[in-house]
Amino acid sequence: MTDRQKFFQKAFPFWDKISEEEQKIILDSSSLQKFSAEENIHDSTECTGILVVKSGLIRVYMLSSTGKEITLYKLNPYEVCALSASCILSNINFDIFVDAEKDSEVYLINPYKYKELKDKNIYIESFTNSVINQSFSDAMWIMEQILFMSFDKRLAIFLLEQSISSKSDVLTLTHDYIAKNMGTAREVVSRMLKYFQTEGIVSLSRGTVTIIDKSKLKKLL
Repeated sequence: MTDRQKFFQKAFPFWDKISEEEQKIILDSSSLQKFSAEENIHDSTECTGILVVKSGLIRVYMLSSTGKEITLYKLNPYEVCALSASCILSNINFDIFVDAEKDSEVYLINPYKYKELKDKNIYIESFTNSVINQSFSDAMWIMEQILFMSFDKRLAIFLLEQSISSKSDVLTLTHDYIAKNMGTAREVVSRMLKYFQTEGIVSLSRGTVTIIDKSKLKKLL
């Protein structure tokens, strides 16, 4: 078994349930591409295809009417993005963008070849629907935060999620980075972080936010 076959076997739960011919179509219609940090992978003008992360970290986001970026979710190795193949998905007509957050390797699968398999195989269709449903669930959670949560609560959630992801309370984050991911202005982030600092929740230094009282941060939720 090749490295690519082993990778897809782990990334796709349906892999061992489809025929060798179907596996071959996916293998033959996939290409491994490398992207540098902050490089765009998919924008609204393209039908890039099914995206499977091999290494690195991928950010999926929308642009607001004022041009601010709103991060919907992020993808780690072995995770799949189907919204980057919206041209083959029914009733998906909103624009998303996909960037590499870190240097990344990504498998891109031809959307039309994938659609042929999806339309004929219930296992592939079920998996694809599950990925799409999870994407919408993540996006709706972000929209709910923006519409109904105060910014201090949103920022607390963001910092706690970053701490879990990095497995550290010392977060290498600029105010610009936080603002871009949360779809707000840098000044708004800076004011709230300074408030958190006066409350003894975090300490701030250039390019770093350190959580010093996680219990206080959790009380904001």
